[in-house]
Order: sequence, then structure tokens, then C-alpha cells
Amino acid sequence: MTFGSLDSPIAGNQAEANLEKAYKICQKETAQWAKTFYLGTMLLPPLKRRAIWAIYVWCRRTDELMDSPEAQKCPVGELAEKLDKWEEFTKTIFEGNVVDDLSAVMVDTLERFPQSIKPFLDMIEGQRMDLYRDRYDTFEELELYCYRVAGTVGLMTQGVMGLDPAYTTAPWSNSPDPSDAAIALGIANQLTNILRDVGEDRGRGRIYLPKEDLDRFNYSEEDLMAGKVNHEWKALMAFQLSRARDWFMRSEAGVRWLSADARWPVWTSLRLYRGILDSIERLDYDVFNNRAYVNGWAKLLDLPLSYLISQYR
Repeated sequence: MTFGSLDSPIAGNQAEANLEKAYKICQKETAQWAKTFYLGTMLLPPLKRRAIWAIYVWCRRTDELMDSPEAQKCPVGELAEKLDKWEEFTKTIFEGNVVDDLSAVMVDTLERFPQSIKPFLDMIEGQRMDLYRDRYDTFEELELYCYRVAGTVGLMTQGVMGLDPAYTTAPWSNSPDPSDAAIALGIANQLTNILRDVGEDRGRGRIYLPKEDLDRFNYSEEDLMAGKVNHEWKALMAFQLSRARDWFMRSEAGVRWLSADARWPVWTSLRLYRGILDSIERLDYDVFNNRAYVNGWAKLLDLPLSYLISQYR
């Protein structure tokens, strides 16, 4: 889609209408594919929520290059070429070029909320890791992957959320690096995804749980591929859930310093996504035959509590 010149009022009005339509597409896609995340965005002011929808769709498009059903049928070389083309497309967005709906909303978002291209390129690099890796020996290796595919989202959205003016005058001991907290929240979310999707990932031949952890709890890859839920599996999963909760806790200090109009939405998203870990426990860790999620009524009940928490640092 080309939005054309803004030299005349008619052209300008048409361009604005086209842009609004493109944002609506992003809203619909976010609501369809990220229900918990979408609920949090609806608590943001209009300009911020639109920007977050645009970033979400860019991230989803990036993820689909590797994880869509079509991608599963593509040779590695073809996928690598698609990632290279996507990287070049992303660079043109940061140069201000509009060629379709997604580039239009992204260019508009970057004009309103300027930021570095690095997190976007790092996320693409995370997708490249999936080209050649389907196992991780250590958590340090997995942490790098989680940063690239999800910690980067925290950095992308940080500039949209904004910081409370009081952050710059706060005592150093009470003001953690907001970027570290943003990355921590992204990693926490990705670890939660990994634990929820163990069964789905094994269907693609992928095991994201570190081999060192499997060995520690005497649970084999063969056990995982067979979907065996035994004492060893439950102990392994309890350890993984504890680790994910630690990453959520790391993020909390930074959330407290977000701008006033962003704290409630982010607290809501954080608490609801962390609730997936509670759901996994209620399923007695059987994520092979069940999908963990937070019920709609639980989401609504949590809204006022998240609001109260967001009013205090």
C-alpha cells in the first residue's frame, strides 16, 4: 500500500484513513492471536496501544517465517533466504519507506516513538538460531535464544511505554536499569511459552528444555518425545517454573518505573502471563495432553488487583 503525497488535504485525509485501516488490521490480529497480551494493550492510551499492535504484528510476521505450517515444509536454505529478505525489509522500514500496511504502521510508530533497530535485528537473529538448532545444552545457551526472540520485545515496547519522570531523580539504589527489566519480562514470557508448548514443540522435533536440566532430573529426550509424565518430569517442570517466576520477579522492579499510563497494562499482562505457570501446576504438569491458559473470568478478576498494584512502587 502506498499512502501517497500529503500536499493536498484530500491526499492527506486519504493517507490518514489508509493508516487507520492498517492499524485496525493490526488490532484484529493481536486480539486473535494474543488474547492475554491484547487485554493489557486495551488499557493503554490510544496512540500507545496502536504502536504496540504494530510492533506485535511485526514480531508475529517474523516468528511465522520459522513457525508457520508453510515454513515447516520449506528447506533450510529457502527459510534462510526469507529471513535475509525480511531483514532487508525491516531496514527499509527504519529508513522510512512505506510499501504495504505493515510498513505504514511501523513507520508511523517509529516516527512517534523513535528507537534503535538493534532489537529488531536481534529478533531476526533469534529466528536464524531455529534454522540450525533444535536442542540446547545449557540454560546460558537458551537464555541467549530467549533474549533474541522475546527479550527484544521488551526493548521494542519500552520506548512506547515510556518512563515515569520521577525515574531520573530517584536514588540510584532504587532505580534499576529499565532495559534490564524489559528484557527480563520478555525472557520470562518466553520461558513460559516454552513450558506451555513442550508438547507442541516436540511435534516439530524441538526440545527447548536444556539438556543439563534433563540430565539433572534423570529425564531423557526419549521420555519427553513419548510424553511421559512421571515423578522425574514433575520435578523437572517444578524447577523450570521456579526459574521462570524468578525472571518475572526480576522484571517487576522496572515495571514500577514505567510511565503512569503504562504501569497498569504492563502489570496486568505480567500477572496474567505468569498465571499460565499456575495453570501448568493445576494440570499436574501434563502439558503433553493439555494446554495451560488463564480463564476469562480470572483475567477480569485480576484487573482491579493489577490496577491497585500499579499505583505503588
